[in-house]
Amino acid sequence: MTRTRWIVLAAMAAGAMTLAACSNSSGGAYGGGGSTSTASPAGVGAAATVATADVGQFGTVLVDGTGRTLYLFKNDTGTSSTCTGDCATTWPALLTKGDASAGTGAQSAMLGTTTRDDGTTQVTYDGHPLYLYSGDSAAGDANGEGVGDIWFVVSAQGTPVTSTGGGSSSSSSSSSSSSDNNSGYGTSSSMSGGYGHG
Repeated sequence: MTRTRWIVLAAMAAGAMTLAACSNSSGGAYGGGGSTSTASPAGVGAAATVATADVGQFGTVLVDGTGRTLYLFKNDTGTSSTCTGDCATTWPALLTKGDASAGTGAQSAMLGTTTRDDGTTQVTYDGHPLYLYSGDSAAGDANGEGVGDIWFVVSAQGTPVTSTGGGSSSSSSSSSSSSDNNSGYGTSSSMSGGYGHG
C-alpha cells in the first residue's frame, strides 16, 4: 500500500472509533444514562404544557404534557439558555409554539418563554429555561437529577430539588465563567466520560 492509502485508512479508523464512542449507550461522553432512546424537543409545532407529578424520592416536580420530568441548568444566565450543541442533544429544550399552558399543580404566572439561539421558543418557569433529559425514557424517570451538580429537577415553586426531595437545592452555583457554561454541562470527575451519568 502507498503511504497516502495508509493515512486515509488510519483517518477512517479514527473516525469510526470516534463515532462509536459518541454512540456508546453506557453513558458515553454526554451523559446518555444507558438509555438507547433519545428525547426529541418537546412542544415543536404545539403549545407546551407544564404540570406537576410525584416523581419518586423527589416528590412533586415539574413535568411536561406527557409526564416526562423537567430540569433546570444552573449554568443558564437568567432566562437565556446556554445549553447548545452536544449539550442540547443530551438535554433537549422544552419548546413551544405560542404560550405554554399550566397543567395541574403548575403556576401559570411562573410560565414564560425565551428565544434560543436557533430561533426556537423555549419554555421558562420562574425565569429558568426548562429541559428534558435524553437518559429518561418514560414518565416518572429522573435520571438527570444532580448530573454534574448543575442539572436538577424543578419544584412547583421553580426551585431546584435535591436528590432527597422536597425543597430547594443547597448546592452552590457552578463556578464556571459564562464563556465556559456549555462545556461544563455535566462535568464531574467521578462520572462516566466526565459529562454525566455512567
